[in-house]
Amino acid sequence: MQTIFLILFIFSTIIQFCYWIFLFSRLAFYKIPTKYLQKTERVEQPVSIIICARNEAENLEKNLPRILNQNYRSFEVIVVNDNSTDNTENVLLKYIKNYNNLRVINAGTKPPGMVGKKFPLKIGIESSKFATLLLTDADCSPSSLDWLYCMQRRITDTTEIALGYGPYAAQPNLLNRFIRFETIYTAIQYFSFALAGESYMGVGRNLAYRKRLFAKTDGFAKHKHIASGDDDLFINEAATRENVDIVLEKETFVFSEAKTTWRDYYRQKTRHLSTARSYRLRHQILLGLLSFSHFFFYIGGIMLIILKFSIIFVGTVFVGRLLLLQFFYAHILKRFHNQTLLAWVPILDAMYILYYVTFTPNLFTGKKITWK
Repeated sequence: MQTIFLILFIFSTIIQFCYWIFLFSRLAFYKIPTKYLQKTERVEQPVSIIICARNEAENLEKNLPRILNQNYRSFEVIVVNDNSTDNTENVLLKYIKNYNNLRVINAGTKPPGMVGKKFPLKIGIESSKFATLLLTDADCSPSSLDWLYCMQRRITDTTEIALGYGPYAAQPNLLNRFIRFETIYTAIQYFSFALAGESYMGVGRNLAYRKRLFAKTDGFAKHKHIASGDDDLFINEAATRENVDIVLEKETFVFSEAKTTWRDYYRQKTRHLSTARSYRLRHQILLGLLSFSHFFFYIGGIMLIILKFSIIFVGTVFVGRLLLLQFFYAHILKRFHNQTLLAWVPILDAMYILYYVTFTPNLFTGKKITWK
């Protein structure tokens, strides 16, 4: 038994070091191209911003003005009202009187077999006037009025997808810290994979792509029966090694409010993770290997200590990996302007074992989950 856990522990350690040194280091030391940091003549292409809203009156009241008032000449904001039963319609009617670039579309009845927000999003995309699309959610607020400009300039003749970052606002409690840490760890993965030419997901809170790409992939047809996936499954299908760029300027961050109870967070993540089993096989293998090594690094080490294996050996390996994590997280958290989490990395990284135990079964149950 001791030999089995020793093999698992060593194997997991090697895999963890490989992922951090050879893959995640790409993000840690990524340099934003100089042309995006220098002040040059602005080149603006017309953009359609699309938001799906279902019972989002309060969020729209709070966040929509910041989107409508972006520093940009030619853009439209399409809000698709997905059968809201609250005050969403009245809020939208109020804003539409004052903003001629706001369009409101009522989603109507979903066709059989299409779930989640894919149908309203499909309506919004097909109704859009412009060739470049920028997606966000009603509960999101761009960090600056140059969000639209900075996102759209990454869409070029060859780059059809721009992956943005969607952090959560900070609150001084453990749940919020874990949610922010999990969001950053997920971002580390999808940004690093994109830099390696293996894009597998983006976040619908902050995502831009060409409208023609939506038509080329037949939209959400292949995964219309899955509640989530309007962002990650679409990118998993549409991305190539050449047509994706990542956007990490601070001005492009789009903030959301994190869940405030563990139960709500569980429901949210269960819905998000329901898409992973539909990823391309190589992405499932690569992500599965990462999770496997993370989990068994801790479990293997703990079991070796329980079985009275060399505490010095196990402790040295634990400290070595922790120092590696602290080194890379120091760079990455600075990039994401979230350095206050650095002191919490040892605790939050270990807590991830509970995350795996809690959510991994949902990857195999096939349980149907609604959008809202």
